[in-house]
Amino acid sequence: MTATRRAAPLLLAVLLLAAWGSAGRAEAAGYRYWSFWERDGARWTYATQGPSTAQPADGAVEGFRFAVSEDSGDASQPRGTADFRTICAGTDAVRGKKRVALVLDFGTTADAPSGERPPARRTACAVVSGAATSADALAAVAKPLRYDTNALLCAIAGYPAKGCGEQVTAGSGGSADGGPSVGLLAGAGVVVVLAAGAFWQARRRRDA
Repeated sequence: MTATRRAAPLLLAVLLLAAWGSAGRAEAAGYRYWSFWERDGARWTYATQGPSTAQPADGAVEGFRFAVSEDSGDASQPRGTADFRTICAGTDAVRGKKRVALVLDFGTTADAPSGERPPARRTACAVVSGAATSADALAAVAKPLRYDTNALLCAIAGYPAKGCGEQVTAGSGGSADGGPSVGLLAGAGVVVVLAAGAFWQARRRRDA
């Protein structure tokens, strides 16, 4: 077996190791999406069901927050005022209907999709039928809404203009399919350096 052939397995192992390391660094840091929250006294709790099935009572406070989150335990809560009396001040009770206070937090620039700017956070008091869902209350005050084919809420008041729950690569702020990450490029550099070293060692053995 020649020195070059002996070096081939080493080169293959180096390439696989570097590629695996690059892929690890390019893994998703989370997902960019609208999370849904319910107000329990003085604190927010992550909703256990989606807005299309949740049925809030009169006087309920619900929130929506757009952010990059790894999971429900890591999700960012809506910010600012979340008091029913404040949000629905001046909105009288109507027989056969209910009032739902909504907090719409469009998130930060850092969490916004590329080329988009988040609108200012706002609140609204929705007056809907007694059987209305949280999605109905949202539609009453924050159109246009956008959903995907799996009924995942993608946009509130038209934000964001595109995308829906996409993965975001670690440290890049971009979507996972938005091009090579820094980690991927760095990994490629390691492959080149180590492969060159293995080739040089093979040349030395062959010429000895």
